[in-house]
Amino acid sequence: MNELFQIQNPYPLPKLKRLPLREQPAYRVSQNPDACNLVELLAALAGGSQQIEIAEALLERFGSIRRLHQAHIIEIGRIHGIGQQTAIRLKAALALGKKAMLETEQERTIIQSPADAAALVQFEMSLLEQEHLKVMLLDTRNHVIDIVEVYHGSVNASQVRVAELFKPAIQRMATSILILHNHPSGVPRSM
Repeated sequence: MNELFQIQNPYPLPKLKRLPLREQPAYRVSQNPDACNLVELLAALAGGSQQIEIAEALLERFGSIRRLHQAHIIEIGRIHGIGQQTAIRLKAALALGKKAMLETEQERTIIQSPADAAALVQFEMSLLEQEHLKVMLLDTRNHVIDIVEVYHGSVNASQVRVAELFKPAIQRMATSILILHNHPSGVPRSM
């Protein structure tokens, strides 16, 4: 009978407070970030006493890091416990991770075939929700100088003037270019 009259605490003890120090996200990230799971990494970024609950809510809402990366800051900010600054911090961290991956690939990449070029940009361009047209600038030894976005269009179309394709190559004195284009629909042919 007494159990019926117990009042449920509307603010239970945060999960962070229930963990020993060595199992808390910030400590685990400081020791070995590569060994951390997604919840721990997101929690360390979110910070605060509700960081684990926030990280779990992010993964529940978006389902994957890819979908979180694609989400707008406003959409991320709608998660309970996340303000605009935390949403910005999350987007910045995801963008940094993407840039770090691309930078290392570009530093050692020599393009010898269309497959080499595709491997370099396929991940990044698969995240884009609209059609984008980019130009890969190459030097005389086919090292990647830069990848420049020339145009982004709608969900299923992009149009560009031919002169715009060559402008970055002329400005950067590239000896050759590759034109890169994505298909947000996932279907790699025109309908």
